[in-house]
Amino acid sequence: MNRQAQAVILLLLGGAVLRASATDLYLRYVKEGLRPFLIAAGLLLIAAAIMTLWYELRPPAPRALAPAGGLGGAPAGADGAAPVGGDDAVSVGGSAAVPAWSDTGSRPLLGDGAGVPADGSGDGRDGHGHAHHEPRVGWLLILPVLGLLLVAPPALGSYAAGQAGTALSSQQQSDYPPLPEGDPVQVSVLDYASRALFDRGASIGDRRVQLTGFIATGADGQPILARMVLSCCAADGRPVKLGLTGDVPAGLPDDSWVEVTGRYSDRLGRDPVNDAEIPYLEIESWRQVPVPKRPYD
Repeated sequence: MNRQAQAVILLLLGGAVLRASATDLYLRYVKEGLRPFLIAAGLLLIAAAIMTLWYELRPPAPRALAPAGGLGGAPAGADGAAPVGGDDAVSVGGSAAVPAWSDTGSRPLLGDGAGVPADGSGDGRDGHGHAHHEPRVGWLLILPVLGLLLVAPPALGSYAAGQAGTALSSQQQSDYPPLPEGDPVQVSVLDYASRALFDRGASIGDRRVQLTGFIATGADGQPILARMVLSCCAADGRPVKLGLTGDVPAGLPDDSWVEVTGRYSDRLGRDPVNDAEIPYLEIESWRQVPVPKRPYD
C-alpha cells in the first residue's frame, strides 16, 4: 500500500467519523459529551489525508547537478570514491569528462544525468531492476472503514447485558436527594436501581416512578428490565438490571424497549454473572416504545 492509498483510507475514515458525529449514530458508540472531540478528530484525519495527497501528487522539484571535483584532474566523489567513467560521465565545457554525482553521497548518477543513482535506489528498485511492492495485506485496513460507512450496528442490548454483571456491584453513597415533582416521576434505570439498593427505597417511598429500558431474559427465564451505562464508550458499557414483579411485560422478544410505571419493591435478586444484588420494581402498567435517541444512561 503506497502513500496515496493510505491517504484515501484516512479520508474515508475521517468522513465516516464526521458522518456519525453529524447524526445520532455516534450515540451508539460514545457518550453525548464526546461529540466535539469526534468532530475534531474527523477534521484532523481529513486534513492529514489532503496534505498527504498534495505532497504525493505535486510535481517533483528539479535537482541541481554539481561535479564533485575540478575540471582538470580526475574528479572524486563526496566520500573520496572514484567516479565511474564512460557513459556515466558528463562533458563540461569541452574539458575532460566529469561524472555527475548525486546528493546521496558517492553514488554516481545514471548517464542521462536525470538525478537517479546508478544502483537504482532512487526509483524504488533494488539495483537489479526489480521494483519493490508493499504488502497487499495493508488493504485490509479499509474493511473497518467500509463497515462504519455502510453498516450501522445497533446499540448494546440484551446480549451484552447477559454477558456482564450488573454495574451496581459495590457500595455507594446512600444520601440521595428527594425525587423531583411529578406523578409518575421519570427516573433513569440507574437512578432507581441505586436508590433501591443503597438507600433501600427511603428516597423513593410510595412514589410512582416511570422508567424506560429494554427487555432481557433473566437467569430464571423471566423478563428483566435493563439499560446500559457508559463511562466513555461502548467498549466499557455495563448493564444495570431490574427484576420485575406485578404486571410484567409478556410476549416481548429481547431488546424490545418498554416504558414501565410502578413502585418500589423491597425484593432483591442475585446476578448470576457477578453475584451482585439486583433490585426489583413492582410494575403497575407498561407500554412498548421505539428505541430512544440516547440508548445509554
